[in-house]
Amino acid sequence: MASVPSLASSVNQRVADALASALPEAGATDPLLRRSDRADFQANGILALAKKAKANPRELAADVVGAIPTGDLIQEIEVSGPGFLNITITDRAIIETLAARAADDRLGVPHAANAGTTVIDYAQPNVAKEMHVGHLRSAVIGAAMVEILEFTGEKVIRRHHIGDWGTQFGMLIQYLLEHPHELDHKADVAAGDVEVSGEEAMSNLNRLYKASRALFDSDEEFKTRARARVVDLQAGEPETLALWQRFVDESKIYFYSVFDKLDMDIQDPDVVGESGYNDMLAETCKLLEDSGVAVRSNGALCVFFDEYKGPDGNPTPLIVQKSDGGFGYAATDLSAIRNRVGELKADTLIYVVDARQSLHFKMVFETARRAGWLNDEVKAVQLAFGTVLGKDGKPFKTREGETVRLVDLLDEAVERATAVVRDKSEKIGLTEEEIVSNGRYVGIGAVKYADLSTSAGRDYKFDLDQMVSLTGDTSVYLQYAYARNRSILRKAGETRPVAHPELALAPAERALGLHIDQFGEVVADAAAEYAPHKVAAFLFQLATLYSTFFDQCPVLKADTAEQMENRLFLCDLTARTLTKGMALLGIRTPERL
Repeated sequence: MASVPSLASSVNQRVADALASALPEAGATDPLLRRSDRADFQANGILALAKKAKANPRELAADVVGAIPTGDLIQEIEVSGPGFLNITITDRAIIETLAARAADDRLGVPHAANAGTTVIDYAQPNVAKEMHVGHLRSAVIGAAMVEILEFTGEKVIRRHHIGDWGTQFGMLIQYLLEHPHELDHKADVAAGDVEVSGEEAMSNLNRLYKASRALFDSDEEFKTRARARVVDLQAGEPETLALWQRFVDESKIYFYSVFDKLDMDIQDPDVVGESGYNDMLAETCKLLEDSGVAVRSNGALCVFFDEYKGPDGNPTPLIVQKSDGGFGYAATDLSAIRNRVGELKADTLIYVVDARQSLHFKMVFETARRAGWLNDEVKAVQLAFGTVLGKDGKPFKTREGETVRLVDLLDEAVERATAVVRDKSEKIGLTEEEIVSNGRYVGIGAVKYADLSTSAGRDYKFDLDQMVSLTGDTSVYLQYAYARNRSILRKAGETRPVAHPELALAPAERALGLHIDQFGEVVADAAAEYAPHKVAAFLFQLATLYSTFFDQCPVLKADTAEQMENRLFLCDLTARTLTKGMALLGIRTPERL
């Protein structure tokens, strides 16, 4: 079905046409339309137009009002102040527009006119290391942006740039070679003969990592052998590579178990770690050096920038290759850009990475621009995110000062949420199975929503008590609004309600309807600005307006059958908009709660 123009866009077009008619010599003028407390919309563009034409703004406003037809879309226009237009929509236009949305599975939301191909780099854990609270935001924000962009029609390619290369693997592999009794379990896992949980996989990796690190730190001869093993790994020596692959495979068992807890689908082909660009590193360096983008400095291959200086006032270079011939993160990141632009044909690259890495990515992106890999047609953006803080406003740590394990945090969220669900379950007779599944959806939804309802660049406090609260700006509040809505619809019968454009609307009905109609524009803004918090803010306001509507407008006890049907129609469209919006954030909406 074709997309449905929003009421705002329809009104905007009417006012723009009237402005052009009233003052043709001024050309196209933006009506500067916005929602208003005084009417449904206010148009402020006349002031700028009058100034440009040296005309009286109130007289010009009167001419514009005279050129705008009323009756079908616009009910009333009032000139206010020095030339503002206060515009009220007809009740019929609201319900007819919403009915057109309700007839479409996409709720009338259009695909973006300029859809392209985006590679989004998010959820980047490290092999042989536990995921901690610092890994949460990249995964949650990235997954939401994937859903939002795909909903607008963008082709999205996911990339999980896991840390799976470097010196620590020489240490781990050398330890295993010298302690072959540790290999039995690993061989079984690699062959697929033994099923292990994610926790068991990480427990094995942790044990090996600690043992090899202790030896590395205490035994100089072992340290030398471990460093030589890194050279073997980089050279592709078969036995070394095979052992490295086992570490990666077992880490993936763990990663996928954590992402599963997060109710997040991570596919194996999308996991392309640092090792995936290994064969490109030498060529990347050669291209940069041959083109003069990078130069040798004390043996290292560097890119210099006048605008980025260190504490000593000297320019801070991007080191692409170290003086000993080793490659830094920059070489890998630049090779990844070459791959994503050249092979995957992306026109947008999004990196969902901690704000503390902003300088690194600014330098990498500028280097890629100088090399011609990024240009006016191909852009790279860091979707930088802030830090997760504890209730005390300091970076989130355990009481012992350790980094918080992500699995522990998710398990506690589900435990707290399950207690809340169980407390409310007797009233509606939830089964134990429903309590457990809803507890998971509410707990994980609470964690995701707390993250996504905050602008990505800001730090936020991780407060589980607040996150699973039934009141305030929480996912539980939204999930309960949806469940209450579905309960009403079940009582009324499951047939899709009928809209009645001929009926007059109560103020709470109008407010709810006008807000629902903005959904497509909010999604478009969130996609264009990489701002999932805009969707979260829209949904919270939707649930709040629905609550007011529910309190002020009896549904099943409406005055007439037609009014009941119309209110059930508003309930149904609210529920569909809530569940679609929550799905874009990666949050489920249980039918009964």
